[in-house]
Amino acid sequence: MSTAYVRKPDWLKIRLKGNEQFRTTRQIVESHGLHTICVSGKCPNQGECWSRGTATFLIGGEICTRSCRFCHTLTGKPAPLNPAEPDQVAESIRLMALKHAVVTSVDRDDLPDYGARHWVQTIRRIKAVNPQTTLEALIPDFRGRMDLVDQVVEAAPEIIAHNLETVRRLSPSIRSAARYETSLAVLSRVAAQGIRTKTGIMAGLGETAPEVEELMDDALRAGVSMLTIGQYLQPSRKNMPVAEYLTPQQFEAYRRLAISKGFLHVESAPLVRSSYHAESHAEKTNNLHRAIVIETR
Repeated sequence: MSTAYVRKPDWLKIRLKGNEQFRTTRQIVESHGLHTICVSGKCPNQGECWSRGTATFLIGGEICTRSCRFCHTLTGKPAPLNPAEPDQVAESIRLMALKHAVVTSVDRDDLPDYGARHWVQTIRRIKAVNPQTTLEALIPDFRGRMDLVDQVVEAAPEIIAHNLETVRRLSPSIRSAARYETSLAVLSRVAAQGIRTKTGIMAGLGETAPEVEELMDDALRAGVSMLTIGQYLQPSRKNMPVAEYLTPQQFEAYRRLAISKGFLHVESAPLVRSSYHAESHAEKTNNLHRAIVIETR
């Protein structure tokens, strides 16, 4: 993989937004002492999403126990879990009047249950305070502990996502502890229990088109019904460089290929991230998912 600098193309230039809704969203998040992947991950869509009144909540603190080469989240020794966090997230979702909420977390490999109990408490509290809000849980791999994955499934979020991040060949070089096969096993475990299952990948890390197609096939065999594909953007000099900027046309070709293979919904474009327009993913796939479940029973 080349480490030479690759100039960012014009289609990746982002116009920052900052309307009144943006300021309201920021005030709600900050007043509850919450973290978001929007900030921690330097998401390019923060301005757009916060201006629409949406944010992806990051639970378990802001320090991750892993050090993946693509990620901007802080790495180190995390603080103890905040027992008030489930209530704070639930209340923030209520104040933002979200129809669909997305929650993710840092990896907490320092904890005996890798943070699974905290996940369950957060999901249950969100549902108690916001019974009309659908919930998407973007979970870690819990080190392949399927009993912990089952705990999250039993808490019954409407969608469970877990990102493969990249193709099989590149996974060992950019993910510090996660394994491609372990991630597939997590996705398969979730899908087998009837939960809508979603995964996302980054493009431009040096993968080839046949490798991306192989990943699509692997995800479909695991039962994944929703896929996101976006351009990897190097968040800092400490992270791995971009190998290639794919054109919008290339992303559209991936979208069409994935749909033709059988995914219920695909978002594929340069600025797509796993939680980008997540509310539309939930709406578009809900009836299709119900129809498939009914037909297969």
